[in-house]
Amino acid sequence: MKIRIKGNSVRYRLSKTDVALLTEQGYCEEQTVFGPSTLTYTLVRKAENDGLTATYTDHKITVAIPDALLQGWADNQVVGFDRHMPLGNDASLYLLVEKDFKCLDDTTEDQSDNYDNPNQTC
Repeated sequence: MKIRIKGNSVRYRLSKTDVALLTEQGYCEEQTVFGPSTLTYTLVRKAENDGLTATYTDHKITVAIPDALLQGWADNQVVGFDRHMPLGNDASLYLLVEKDFKCLDDTTEDQSDNYDNPNQTC
């Protein structure tokens, strides 16, 4: 699982294994250690069907995804889910959770667990 944060947006990119964990067990988590501190980023399944939601507490980003969206996701053609989560004062946090595709350009990154890229170029 990869995470990209830019401004008020958080993007998760999931390998086949990550999607399987999330859809079957309802939970997927990674950590990045910064010396004495650790950033944890997590995806969880939730029963409510109110779109993606996110929290940040104790160095942990948690994005919750409605169970209805996850049903069959591992085997269907849906790339991902997104939402502008309202924060108040006309602000929002953009959330995006998507399958990670193999890049068609040269890369040294291991992409063996990524989804086949449906495009011809990156």
